[in-house]
Amino acid sequence: MPIDETLASYSDLAFKSAIVIYALVCLMLIWQFAITRTVPETARKLVTVGGGSDETPPPAGVPGKVVRTERPQRPFPERLGNMAFAVLFVAFGLHAASIVLRGFATHRFPLGNMYEFVSMACAAAVGLGLVLLRDQRYRGMWAFLLLPVLILMFLAGTVLHADAAPVVPALKSYWLPVHVTVVSIGSGVFLVSGVASLLFLFRLRQPAGEESTGVLGNLARRLPDAQTLDRLAYRTTIIGFPIFGAGVILGAIWAEAAWGRFWGWDPKETVSFIAWVLYAAYLHARATSGWRDTKAAWINVAGFVAMLFNLFIINIVVSGLHSYAGLN
Repeated sequence: MPIDETLASYSDLAFKSAIVIYALVCLMLIWQFAITRTVPETARKLVTVGGGSDETPPPAGVPGKVVRTERPQRPFPERLGNMAFAVLFVAFGLHAASIVLRGFATHRFPLGNMYEFVSMACAAAVGLGLVLLRDQRYRGMWAFLLLPVLILMFLAGTVLHADAAPVVPALKSYWLPVHVTVVSIGSGVFLVSGVASLLFLFRLRQPAGEESTGVLGNLARRLPDAQTLDRLAYRTTIIGFPIFGAGVILGAIWAEAAWGRFWGWDPKETVSFIAWVLYAAYLHARATSGWRDTKAAWINVAGFVAMLFNLFIINIVVSGLHSYAGLN
């Protein structure tokens, strides 16, 4: 079927709009970081006569008007953070719309090249974040999660961008939506896990107590405590590990159907297996005494680096059976 150029243009427009709004949210969160230290922790309570919201009756036997206590107004940085989180839903909606429109425009599942894969992985990371990081204590993480998302989406929209077109013959299979979707979602989950472990290592080196000073100390005070970040990294890896493992197994089944063998040590297969082993080592280290803190976190970061290496270096630089990135 011919490509629907109108829907394809709407998809690109939604993708670019999502990047702009993600960047706006990130700037709002950075602004919140910058001004939070200048605002007192506790807002003052104002007591007025004949105004306000909460009515307090006068003491018994004492004549007079009702005294109303005005509820403390939330500090501006907190309101700014809440606004940023609300706008984030708009960006995610546009991001999801760009993926759906791409699928309708090409009459196929929108995972046929690196541009579409990276877009899906970033959407999975943001979607998981909206589920797991909606609590107020995690709000300080969002700027650090959106930065790699913005970088990946910018690369997808420029260097990796491919015009809407049918997939190459090697990808014309019902295994495409099954295998690639599972792998992309697992990659997005590991993105959240990697950011959490990096912030955990930062918090251990920069305590967030009141005695800490300087830019790094003020930054650390805005983040969740180290134990919370460590638990978040562990929880997200537990989610991503079986998803990514299922993607590797499904890829082996597809390889047997397409190439007549389950495993051929293709560079993509090999590095995917290495990344999966690293995450398995992280989960094991996380449960092992003596490896639970920094050593386990570094293993998790190594797994995240392996994922990025597999995504960019293997797909773009190394030649193999998976070399159909859709670059032009």
